[in-house]
Amino acid sequence: MRAPGVLVAIVLVAGCGVPTAAPKQATKQAPKQATTQVPRQVGDEPVVPRVDRPAADTPRKPARVRVPYEASGRYVTVRGEDAPRAGRGPVIRYRVEVERGLPYRGQEFAAQVHRTLNDPRGWGRFRRVDSGPVRLSVALSSPATTNRQCLPLNTGGDLSCWNGSRSVINAVRWAKGVPQYADLGAYRQYVISHEVGHGLGHGHRSCPRRGAKAPVMAQQSKSLGGCRPNPWPYPRSAA
Repeated sequence: MRAPGVLVAIVLVAGCGVPTAAPKQATKQAPKQATTQVPRQVGDEPVVPRVDRPAADTPRKPARVRVPYEASGRYVTVRGEDAPRAGRGPVIRYRVEVERGLPYRGQEFAAQVHRTLNDPRGWGRFRRVDSGPVRLSVALSSPATTNRQCLPLNTGGDLSCWNGSRSVINAVRWAKGVPQYADLGAYRQYVISHEVGHGLGHGHRSCPRRGAKAPVMAQQSKSLGGCRPNPWPYPRSAA
């Protein structure tokens, strides 16, 4: 039985990176980052080339593009709203953001996020909004912005994280996936499910046994640990 979403713990959790230093050291480093904070911004979606137009809900071969290491450092909220899936249970309000300067269209990224979160195998019922209070945000970010957003965790320009209010999705991983996922579309579903899972209060898990489907909260971007890839919190079969 699915448990209702729990309160979000305001802590840094990555899917993820590792702490760069002990808490005391991280505090000393904070002033250096003061000039690179990423402001929140609501506005029109970025004007960028149309380069990624999936033809299906779960594309097996989405277009791969060149992602800059550093973009603008400024997020834009994707305009519009999407209704939650039908059914019972609480509705979670969330926002989708895309960093300006990335080669992805905000509406396409938002559509993929919404389909993933509202899939019957997903966490529950989610309503996408572009204003008002939200439980969490899902933000597509350049590697450099991901590194700053995820401090004091070390994402190394390669991983994604949950930073207490945002599921920060590294655009390099969104573009390239990881070797252990042959299906880039499935990996994208995984990274959304995993980082939003942190936002709902779920911690990391490990592979229960060799050959089983990996728990979605396992750090599958690093290793499957003997399990098989699985992008869903509630797969139809756990075997």
